[in-house]
Parts: sequence; structure tokens; C-alpha cells
Amino acid sequence: MKLLSLFFFAVFCVAVAKHMFWSFRAQNPKNYAQTNPAFSLKQHLSGDILSEGIIFGPNGKMTNSFVANMHGAWDGNSGTLSENFTYSNGTKQTRKWYLRLGENGAFTATADDIFGEAQGQVSGSTVKMQYRIVLPEQAGGQTLDVTDWLYLTENGTIMNKSELRKFGLKVAELNATMRQTAKESN
Repeated sequence: MKLLSLFFFAVFCVAVAKHMFWSFRAQNPKNYAQTNPAFSLKQHLSGDILSEGIIFGPNGKMTNSFVANMHGAWDGNSGTLSENFTYSNGTKQTRKWYLRLGENGAFTATADDIFGEAQGQVSGSTVKMQYRIVLPEQAGGQTLDVTDWLYLTENGTIMNKSELRKFGLKVAELNATMRQTAKESN
């Protein structure tokens, strides 16, 4: 019995270590501080943006896909990002983010379906943002913890990966691309 308990304890420790040191959630903005091209919220989230993505459920299977037309606008250190989603199941959704730039790459954001305030950090070619989202009733109405990472590529495409969790367990994952469709001068 002692050997079995020791075995389960070792498995538990390996699982915790994997989660803390070798997973998506283990990333830190400092890991990307020296990466290029440099991500600028004002530059890369301005004008018209086309986003296409896939949503995976807790079992890893695709549950939905979407196309979103976005528009970003800035006035000094305050900006908005309007999002109009059309999902493959026919559902439509809109969201308008209100962004506020802080110091040293920090920023905050709010939206109608966000509980409280999102906290973000720009670092090198990446952006990390964490927040709590309230899903629409037709999607279950749950409040989920979200970790978003945006990765800027050399050609200006932004790759987005998000994990959505409930009680610490991953319940969904989103992968998307974002591309500016028209350049706007700032």
C-alpha cells in the first residue's frame, strides 16, 4: 500500500510540474522580451482586421469555427477594438474592447462580457492578456478564466492562442489568425 501511495504521489508531482513548467500556462512575458518584431497595440490593432479561428472543446475536438471582422481605433493611450463574429453554427456575436495603455507595456481592457478588468502585458513580439469572460446564455452562460497570447509574425500576421478554464480545468481552446486588411496611419 505504501508503494502504491508513493507511486500516485510521484504521478501527481509530475503532473503539477508539467503544468507549472512545460505548458501553455507556464509562459511568461519575460520569455519573449527580446523577440522581434516588436508588438505595438496602437500599430497592430488599428484599422480593419480579419480574424479566422477554430474553437476546441475539452476533449480536443473542434466544436466551432469563426470569422471576425474587427476594427481598432486609438486616441492617445486609449483605444477600442470592435469585433463582429460569425460562427460556423450560424451564431453571431459582437464585442467592443476598451483598451488603456499603461507603463512598461502594461495595459488594461474592458468589454461588456468581461467580468472586471482584463490585465495585459506587451513583451517583444507578444501580448499576454488574462481576464474572466461571461459566456452568452446560448453557450452556457458560464464565467470562464481566459489566458490569451498574441504572437506577431514577421509578415504582420498575429497568431492568437487562448485557453478558457473553469475551476482550473481547461474547457476550451481557441486558435486564430488576425490580419490587417487596410493600413491606417497613426
